[in-house]
Amino acid sequence: MSLTSAATLATLDRTGPRRITDLATVEGVTQPAMTALVRVMEESGLVERRGDASDKRVTLVCLTEAGASYVRTRRQAGVHAFERLIGELTGDEVEALVAALPALKHLAERESQDREGPKQ
Repeated sequence: MSLTSAATLATLDRTGPRRITDLATVEGVTQPAMTALVRVMEESGLVERRGDASDKRVTLVCLTEAGASYVRTRRQAGVHAFERLIGELTGDEVEALVAALPALKHLAERESQDREGPKQ
């Protein structure tokens, strides 16, 4: 799976259903590229398109259970990788990481806000 596909699934998991144009903007690709990507992920059973109840002209891209499961599995693999790597650090290195956690959390929150853009 491409990084853009994985990032798009993660965005849908965090933010819920989105328009293709919104997803393209958030992921930094063109709308035609996102349309093709969504089609491939739809054929793979990871996403589905649904109508928007508030505007019948709009189609939203939604995660399927298989897509949500993929995101959970990928995140858990990342957690395990970090656990293993942190386990190899010295005590002083672990302390330095703990001290840096508030700043890292702040950066992650800012990056997430920048990527998600305005809420629907």
